[in-house]
Amino acid sequence: MTEKEVFLAVNKRIKTAIPIAGAALALSAVAFMVAPGRAGKEKKAPFYGRNFAHRGLHRMDKSVPENSLTAFESAAQRGYGIELDIRLTGDGKVVVFHDDELDRICGVPGRVENLGWEYLKTLRLCGTQERIPLLEEALSVINGRGPVIVELKRGRNNRQLCEKTLNILRRYTGPFCVESFDPFIVRWFRKNAPDVLRGQLSCSMDRFSDETNKISAFLVSNVLTNFLSRPHFLAYGMGKKTLLARLCELMGAMKVAWVSRDWKSEKTSDAVIFEFYRPRTKFK
Repeated sequence: MTEKEVFLAVNKRIKTAIPIAGAALALSAVAFMVAPGRAGKEKKAPFYGRNFAHRGLHRMDKSVPENSLTAFESAAQRGYGIELDIRLTGDGKVVVFHDDELDRICGVPGRVENLGWEYLKTLRLCGTQERIPLLEEALSVINGRGPVIVELKRGRNNRQLCEKTLNILRRYTGPFCVESFDPFIVRWFRKNAPDVLRGQLSCSMDRFSDETNKISAFLVSNVLTNFLSRPHFLAYGMGKKTLLARLCELMGAMKVAWVSRDWKSEKTSDAVIFEFYRPRTKFK
């Protein structure tokens, strides 16, 4: 071959290699972003293969309200794991309550984070005699009879919520883990409590609330924020998962399904958050 022919052949190979190398770099970058954290079998063991009562073992007719002490007692008696939601009151108490607003569950206007505990504890849940519990009260009722998934809800002072929650959980003797839709909350636990099993909540984009902007919904639904928090498990909403969510699971994230309403979800999950049926307590 002449020098010119050699040059042209090398140049052709370089032109071919550049897009391949670029694609490889892009795939490596994506894999880095969605990779989960590592947790050993011992850390996962209390949660692996378990069914968790979503907001306690509440009833569809609301005679036993969600996130109530009775719902937690009912689930604990049966040996289920329990998932519950927490947020801060206006005076810094950690309460078990799902919504930002009070109207759906308590029938009155107002945001939980704007109101004090002295007022909130006078309210009743779904027209029953049940009231909003403190996190300490819920944990006292559960009393280690089943593992607990604590979901931290985003608010004005996430750092205070994380700090107070960790302080409460450190005094609890039963098995617990934490999760949140907010990757920065999950990141806080990565930095400040790396020994605690942590999870990223996610779902398909169309299921995110109107309060979440499209960019955030896209990033979280595709677990592209995992590089911040390195969650040990991915709690993904029922239905079709994104390709990147499945990649995260293939890379070792524990698979948690929510909210299941039949037994089929056990076939493809490592743990299941359920409501309105009575599965077995363990399936693996």
